Amino acid sequence: METEPLAYRIVDAKRRIGVGTTRLYELIGAGHLDARKTGNRTLITAESLRQYVASLPKANIRTGQRSAL
Repeated sequence: METEPLAYRIVDAKRRIGVGTTRLYELIGAGHLDARKTGNRTLITAESLRQYVASLPKANIRTGQRSAL
């Protein structure tokens, strides 16, 4: 049984939520993600990643005919 880590390194957190480095640090700075330090390493808590994604608005995907460009 595989368990989720408590926290992710920056590179892994970016992959997890599909953002780049700049955007990830913006989210940390705005308080949307919980960053912790251990030595020189920055870790993002798994819980804050889940909460951030859950806070995003639902996508309004429409199906049907596309308009001509």
